[in-house]
This record gives sequence, structure tokens and C-alpha cells, in this order.
Amino acid sequence: MNINILAGGPTDLLPNLTNYQSIDDIWVGVDKGVLTLLSLNIQPALAFGDFDSVTKDEMEIIKENIKELKKFIPEKDETDMELALNWALEQEVDLIRIFGATGGRLDHFFANIHLLIKPILARKMIQIEVIDQKNTVYVKGPGEYSINKNPQLKYISFIPITIEVDNLTLLGFKYPLNDRNISLGSTLCISNELINDYGNFSFSKGIIMVVRSND
Repeated sequence: MNINILAGGPTDLLPNLTNYQSIDDIWVGVDKGVLTLLSLNIQPALAFGDFDSVTKDEMEIIKENIKELKKFIPEKDETDMELALNWALEQEVDLIRIFGATGGRLDHFFANIHLLIKPILARKMIQIEVIDQKNTVYVKGPGEYSINKNPQLKYISFIPITIEVDNLTLLGFKYPLNDRNISLGSTLCISNELINDYGNFSFSKGIIMVVRSND
């Protein structure tokens, strides 16, 4: 099962959400993202938020259309997105996709990116991806991974989000690496490309963010 979460970020940055619908997908709306889903004729199974960004009339529309509504007071310890993600991580889920989480306020954007680390810290084998029109972002802990070529996401960057990422090796890339230690703040692995249909990356310590992008 896949869980797709739509937040209330700028709609002009969203990909075509209908490409992410299947019988194995559950949609969750976060705050104003609920209204976006309804406008696209995508029925959310649940909705999370304090809904401080919607009008009274919009709130009535949400109440009329959402059977399971998780409404919170604005004064809370977690963001609306974290509340939705916490629920998703408790389900028997293979993949969590997050949309509407880029653009707009930078504090919300950075908070959403940091949420990608939650499964790794909890030792859960669940991948979370933040997706918009030009980017897919996810994080990985130590291990060996394969990555397939995607012409729509030509560039691949590897960004350390811990003090050190040890023994990073990149195979099948335009700019290969062999057992390099990459420190937090390094831009060494920005804008790489695959030279074959797939490549491999591995490292022994740390957490790395993978960003797949296109211009």
C-alpha cells in the first residue's frame, strides 16, 4: 500500500497527481491540501490539520466531504504535516509520497525535508518521498542501493545531512566516487548524472539525502 499526502503548498508546483492514483494508493489531505484534492476529484480517506488557512465556508466543504477528519488546535507541538506523517508511519505501508510540501514558506519546507529522516531514526524500512514538478527527494541510511535512470529527472545529487557520510561510492555515474568521506556542507556530489540505465551508490555511516531533479 502507498500513502499519498498532499499539503497546502503552492499548487503550481504540483505534478499531475492523477499519475499517482492506483488501487494501492490512499490519499490524505493536510490543511488546505484537502480542498485541492477535492477540486481534482481525488477523495481523501483522511484529513489532518488545524485548518487555520481555510475560510469558514471552505471548512464546511471539508466537513461535508471528509468522513475521517483529524482537527487540531493551532497551538500544538507538531506541524499538520508531521501529524499526518506520524499516522502514515503507523500503517502497513510500502511507500509514502508527500506533495505540496515545497515552495512558499522556507521554515515549512525545511521542516518537511527533516521529516524524511523519521523512519530511519525509528528503524523502519519505509521510504518517504517529497515530490513536486521538478524534484523527487528522499533520504537513505547506510547500505547499498540501486537507482534507475529517469529522463524526467536527469540530475542526481547526494547531500549529507549528518556530520559525516563515510565511504560513499558511486558506480555508473558521470562523476564516480570510491570510498569518499563527505562532510556536512559539502557540495561535492551536486548535479551528478547516470551514464547507464542504472547506477549504484553505497556508504557505511551517516544519512544522505538524494535529490533527483530537472531544469
